[in-house]
This record gives sequence, structure tokens and C-alpha cells, in this order.
Amino acid sequence: MKKITFLLMMLSVIAMNAQTFSISGKVTDEQQKPMPGASVLLKGTYIGTSTNSDGEFKITNLKQGDYEIIVSFLSYEEMSKKISLTKDTKLDFSLKQSAIMSDEVVVSAIKANEFTPVAQTNLDKKDIAEQNTNADIPFMLSLTPSVVATSETGTGNGYTGMRIRGTDMSRINVTVNGIPLNDAESQGVYWVNMPDFASSVNAIQIQRGVGTSTNGAASFGASINFQTITIEPKPYANLGFSAGSFNTFKESVSAGTGLIKDKFTFDVRYSKLNADAYIDRGFSDHQSMYLSGAYYDEKNLLKAVVMLGKERTGITWWGVPDYMIDSIRTFNPAGKYYDENGNEKFYDGQTDNYWQNHYQLLYTREISKKISLNANLHATTGKGYYEQYIPTINDFWEENLFSNYGLEPIISGNDTINSTDMIRQKWLDNVFYGFTSSLNYHYNKINASLGIAANKYDGDHFGYIKWMKDNKSYPNDYEWYRNIGTKNEFNTFLKVQYSLTEKLSFYGDVQYRQISYKMEGPDDDLVRLDQTNDYNFVNPKLGVNYVFNNNHKFYATMGIANREPNRTDLKEATKGGGTEIPTYETLYDYEAGYQLTKSKYAIGINLYYMDYKNQLVNTGQLNSVGYPIMTNVDVSYRTGIELMFGIKPIKNLEWTGNLTLSKNIIKDYVDYADNHVDTAGNEYYKGVEMGDVNISYSPNIISASTISYKFAKHFTFNFISKYVGEQYIDNTMSEDRKLDAYFVNNIRLDFNKSFEKAPNLSVQFLINNVFDVDYISNAYGGKWYETDGVNEIEKSWVAYFPQAGINFMFKLALSF
Repeated sequence: MKKITFLLMMLSVIAMNAQTFSISGKVTDEQQKPMPGASVLLKGTYIGTSTNSDGEFKITNLKQGDYEIIVSFLSYEEMSKKISLTKDTKLDFSLKQSAIMSDEVVVSAIKANEFTPVAQTNLDKKDIAEQNTNADIPFMLSLTPSVVATSETGTGNGYTGMRIRGTDMSRINVTVNGIPLNDAESQGVYWVNMPDFASSVNAIQIQRGVGTSTNGAASFGASINFQTITIEPKPYANLGFSAGSFNTFKESVSAGTGLIKDKFTFDVRYSKLNADAYIDRGFSDHQSMYLSGAYYDEKNLLKAVVMLGKERTGITWWGVPDYMIDSIRTFNPAGKYYDENGNEKFYDGQTDNYWQNHYQLLYTREISKKISLNANLHATTGKGYYEQYIPTINDFWEENLFSNYGLEPIISGNDTINSTDMIRQKWLDNVFYGFTSSLNYHYNKINASLGIAANKYDGDHFGYIKWMKDNKSYPNDYEWYRNIGTKNEFNTFLKVQYSLTEKLSFYGDVQYRQISYKMEGPDDDLVRLDQTNDYNFVNPKLGVNYVFNNNHKFYATMGIANREPNRTDLKEATKGGGTEIPTYETLYDYEAGYQLTKSKYAIGINLYYMDYKNQLVNTGQLNSVGYPIMTNVDVSYRTGIELMFGIKPIKNLEWTGNLTLSKNIIKDYVDYADNHVDTAGNEYYKGVEMGDVNISYSPNIISASTISYKFAKHFTFNFISKYVGEQYIDNTMSEDRKLDAYFVNNIRLDFNKSFEKAPNLSVQFLINNVFDVDYISNAYGGKWYETDGVNEIEKSWVAYFPQAGINFMFKLALSF
């Protein structure tokens, strides 16, 4: 009998533990009107939902325990309630409209919401602060799905880049407060021009694939939206200091007034970074400033933002030659020359120098409860130069001839001097300006945005000879070339999200882009660039989202994107007598995803198939100033699966991560080379049929992981891992031009403590590459052919960008 009683008691306990409950309720405004689309989250869990068309919500399958429910809605004050859940419970919320308009309205037309059927990752202010450890933006985002970050210097600052799903920055759309950031000509983003930009960012959203329509060029791998500092109601001040390996020192100070008379705010930040590089003679000497002033009331927001950046960076884009990577891993050939005694020397002034300033005027008005308007003006100015010592005979050109600069040889007695050592500067002076606007409608089952933008770019490219060893009376600062580039772009889009039922919603989006790009004048090799290229694109997207309940969600989407070639693509194609202009590329993107969220864990799965026509792929080669040389391929595709997860198995322990498995294929690739040599020693142009090959710089496996354990009240230990599979640096799948896979681990220790009568204290200590792995994140190269009189023999050359071994960083921040 006792055994039966004990068994019944055990079954009773198991049944109680297995029993689940629900939290339901209704969200209304102050007039008791229902608020559809309000966000409802359970703090400290992965569970969340949104209210239906009647403002009602229900969260099911919850275990007994204590919960905090947080409810929010754009332009309304956030509200929370705590509950001890022992039975099905009903909670209603009445949200109070904020006395001032929310900054989130500024980017509401650009950002995707939780029901938008796209693969997305969102980082909030806390996430950004944790990852802001002196490395540039690509390394901050390297733990998000499908991202590979690269660094020329080997330390994560200076010249950095990233690829998402194998596509580089020139085909990733980037906006700041909804305003295009991509350079109009190269279409890339140079993070070196925006030092410590992350310290002025409040939120980041990454949409992978085609994503939703935005301002600027279409996305072929992803789009990234940054939102800068939003309102802080109370005055504040922050002091930051970082120091670490490679003589790295960063100081920053920021402050804000808080709300003045419930209407005005002013914010300012200044940062300075100095660091050496892992690579010889690489360095960073950067300064930046952020300024903003805003006016708020219940229906209006007017905000001015100024971002100033100045950088001086040692040139490291040549990489380490393959024949030296095992002996002098940090060797930098930039600036190498020989003195009169034949001694190897390096020019100290081999630098990149650039000033870039961003000006934004943002205005938002709530016309009614259903309609809001955004109207923004912007301008970006940039000016700077590369300075290079070019010896008479060097590693990159056969001979530095006077004729290359349009100069006459020097006659000295019976001798004719055709070449000489030079110091030269290549300049860029440009301005990019325009407006962006959107009309936003949100009511009941419909969420819609109509966007219109127009932008103009005007850039001068020119070069000076600062000094010549043998001079025929040419003046200092002799200008040997000048060309101009102008680009006009018009963009409009319409997005509509419609909730057919409480569970089923549809998404439709169409964008029209009109581009005209013109180049005039000679390039640095004196080849004229005179050409005009016009494009008209229509980019539609369709999607569906189905929410089974608060635990399960499914979405599917299809989108088309068209993208124009960039300046380098266009000009390099016409060099050497070429006449074929690269065509625009088209992407057909198909994606489907599923999300499972529970209190202690969450799983996301995204499947994608990206079908390209005329995709511009990297050839693995660079031009004379480090830009990748691309070529169109007829048919190619990228397909894969992205897995995301988060687990909280016990209190204070969390494991988050992601894994991407993909195939990236060019169909029936033909590899062309113009340096085949016949048995008579004559060069000829030859195409080699390669069949189906892997796309360059596209690893089939990418993963990231972070294990966080809060082992004391104010201390958190983080073990961070990144794996990138092997990848080829061109499209021939040659083992001689391949990067090995690498697996790198970092440790970060966080200490955070708030004080009532003293500044809040935040301390970070990092050990990067804790196991001191020798790895290479990027490379470029090519091939040539030699003949033994009978057979052609393929030869390779590669230049590598090795990364630093174990290194350390310390970061201290005080908040007042």
C-alpha cells in the first residue's frame, strides 16, 4: 500500500510539472481602443507574440513560474507586469501615448518587423555595446549568420570588409537612418572612413537575401540598416578607454542633455583610435565625432545628425607574397625600394588619407493615428588620397616609365632616361547628396509604406606626382590625370503587409530604380574612360507569414533584384583594348523559414535558393589600388540552409549560435586567360571549359557560437567561436589558390555594476585567438602559363592576408 501511495504521489508531481498554462489579454490605448500589432514579450525567455486585429493576445504552453510581461507599441510608453503563473491567467494592458514621437518612426519604412517574411537578425543597444571591442563593424557582425569578416591589417581595424552568403560589400545594401551609405561609384562601404561608428549606433538590422526594398542599390547578399543614437530622457555622460596588443589605444567621450523642456535633446561623441597592425608598417590613426540635435513633440520629430571622420592608415592591401608567408608572415611589400647602395628600404609615407563627413536632416510627422510622413535631406562629402613610393623597377609593374604619366624621357648627354623613382598621390574629391521620404500607413490589418528618394553623386579622380628622382623641370604636384564620375539615381518603392486572418499575413513589395552613370577623362594609366551607362530596374517581392501560435512561425518569400556594375567593373573591362561593357546582374531569390520558440530554447531554420543571371563574380585579382576585378558569368546559384539557435539550460547559462551550410556554383564556367604561349613563344587568348565550379570566396560552411555564463552577480564569462570552411580565391577550384578552413576562439570577461551615487562601471577583458591559431582570412592571386616546348604548365601566384595570433584587449567605460 505504501508503494502504491508513493507511486501516486510521484505521478502527481510529474503531472504538475508537465502541466502548462497560458497568459492572455487585450492591449488598448487610453481611449480603450484595441491596438493590433502591439508586441508582447516574456522577459528572459525566447517567447513573444503580437496582438491580433482586436488587440488580443495569447501565450500558451507556459510552465508554472514567475514571469514578467513587457508590452510595447511604436510611439507609446512601454508597460510591464510581473506575475506568478499557477493557472491560466488573463492580463489587460492600457498603453499611454508617449509625449514625444519615437525615433523608431524614422526607419519604420525600411526595417522589417516580426511578421515580414525575410531572414533577419536584429541587434539592440546592449548587443552592440558588448560587441564594440575596438574592431570595425564587420567583426562586430561576424557572429551573425552567414558572415565572414576580413582584415588587411590582421587586427580587425584599418581596412576591413565582410561577405554575407559569399557576396562582398559592393553588393550589400547599407543605410544609416534610412539614408544610403554605399559609395555611389564603387558601391562598397569603407568602414575605415567611419571610425568608432558603432559607438553612435542604437540598433542594427540585417536582412539576408533580397530582403525588403530600401533606399540605394539593391541587395544581392544582404541589406544592413543602422539607426543612430535615439532619445535619452535624462542627461548623461560616458567616458571610455581601451588598450591592448599592437599598441592599441582608444579614447572616447560622449554626452547628452536629455530632454530639455520636454522638447529638445543634444548629443555629442568624440573618439580617437591609434593602433599598429599585425602586418608590418600597417597602422591606424583615426578620429571621429558625432553630433545631433533634435526637437520632439507628440506629432513631430526634427533631428539633425552630423558624423565626422578622419583616417590615416598604413597601406597593407598588397598582402604577403606566397613565397614569404611561411618565413616572414607579417611582410608588407608596400613602399619597398632600393637605395643607391642596393639596400632594401621602405617608404614611411605609404599611406591612405581620407576625410568623410555625413550630414542628415530627418523630419517625421504623425499626420494622424494611421498615417505618418518621413522627409529627409542628406549630404556626404569625401576627400582624400593614397600616397605611394613607386620605384623605377618594382614588384607590381615592369618599369615605372615616364611615358606612363604622359611625360617625355630625359636626355642627358648620350643617355636617355625613360624611368625614375617617384612619389605620387591618387586623389578622390566627391559629394553625394539627395533626399529620402516615405509615407507610412498602419491601421487594423494593413501596414503599408510608399518611399521616394533621389540622389546625386559627383566625384573627381586625379593624381599628382609629388617628387621625381630624375626631374626634367616638371613642377611639384604635377597632375598627370583627371577624370570625373557623375551618377544620378531615382528610387521609389511600395510595401504592403496585409493580415488576412489572425495567423495568416501576406507581404507585397515593388521597387523601381533609375540610374545614370557617366565617366569622362583619362584614368591613371591615361586610358580614357568616356562612357555613359543608363539602367532601369523593377524589383518585386512577395511573401507569406503564418503564425501557428506563439511558439511556431513559418514564412516564405520570393524576390527579384537587379543591380548595376560599379565603376571598377566598367573601367577595367575597357582596359587593354577591351570593348565589352559588363552587364547588370539579376537575382531570383527564394526563401522559406521556420521558427520555434520556447521558454528555455529557440530554433530558427532558413532555406534559400539564390538564382543569378549574369552574376558578377570575383576573379581573385585586384587592380593597382586594391579593388577586386569582377567578371560576369551567365548562370550561377547559391543555395543553403541557415540554422540559428539559443538555449538556456540552467539559470545564468546561455548558448547561442548559428550554422550555414551552402553550395555556391557557377554552371559551365569557362576560364579565360591571355597569357597562354604556343611553341613558338607567341601569347594567345584561350578559354578553358571548367564545367560546374565553386564561386570564389564562398565557403560551404560558416558557423559561430557564444557560450555565456554569469558566474557572479556582476561577472559574465563568454567563450566565442567562429568557424569558416575552405574557400577558393578564384573560380577554377585550384588547390594552389585556396584558403584553408579556420576555427578561431576568443574569451571575453564582462563586469558591469551600477551605483546610486557613483558612475556606472563597465569593464571588458578580451583574449582574441586564445589558442594562437595561424590562419588567413583573405587572399587574392592569379596564374600564368609556361611551356617546356611541348606542354603548357600552369603556374600560380597568391598574396595572403594573415591574421594575428593570440592578442589582448582591455576596455573600461564609466557612465554618469
